[in-house]
Amino acid sequence: MSEKNKKEGLNIELPEEISEGSYSNLAIINHSPSEFVLDFIQMMPGVPKARVKSRIILTPQHAKRLMKALNENITKFEGQHGEIKDIDSSANVPINFGGPTAQA
Repeated sequence: MSEKNKKEGLNIELPEEISEGSYSNLAIINHSPSEFVLDFIQMMPGVPKARVKSRIILTPQHAKRLMKALNENITKFEGQHGEIKDIDSSANVPINFGGPTAQA
């Protein structure tokens, strides 16, 4: 962020159609040497087909900043509301929905 933006603040616009958000109960993450691709999916019980509701593409640096911000916010949330219990992740959910295979 530039020195000018720090003094004036960052002006972020949130369009109405985006402000409603999209529900997701599954995220698939793939990466290449230059980007991370996050697919947010909504799965419905008993329905064998799921749709990607949103795809976000990040630079590796931004992905790492997002990871740190999520970690900080989860720590704060758990401090106020108690530990978030992880559910059994062994459900039969494919790791890859036909997209590119993750690369290191």
